[in-house]
Amino acid sequence: MRLIASDGKQLGIVSIMDALNAAKQEGLDLVEVSPNSDPPVCRIMDYGKFKYQTSKKGQGSKKKTQQPQLKEIKLRPHIEDHDLGFKIKNLKKFLEKKDRVKVSVFFRGREMAYMNAGYQLLDRVAKEVEDVGKIEQPPTQEARNRMTMVIVPK
Repeated sequence: MRLIASDGKQLGIVSIMDALNAAKQEGLDLVEVSPNSDPPVCRIMDYGKFKYQTSKKGQGSKKKTQQPQLKEIKLRPHIEDHDLGFKIKNLKKFLEKKDRVKVSVFFRGREMAYMNAGYQLLDRVAKEVEDVGKIEQPPTQEARNRMTMVIVPK
């Protein structure tokens, strides 16, 4: 087998027993790096330390990636303009952070007779945020008293 020392130097082609003895003398492990090559390549290293470092590298890259979340904005059909402005401002913040946003309109009591007010409200919201987001799922009536739409960042 071809043997590589712990400092990266090539030790050449040696027998398995010689490689094991060299690893034992250094107090390290003999690890087969490339079993399919001819001859197979082995390296003298601290295998526990190697496993620890590779797991730490994986955790570091996992920590840096951020999954987009699904945020929800809840509205009522007869919301005041000022309150709607705040909701739209928050919706734009979510879209700038690359999060998907679900906009829900809830109806209670007699409001359920005026479902078109909910459609108009969702259309108004869509027009307000068309510069930062686009509609992924158009307004649909989910339940008897709820209407939703999903907006994604551009």
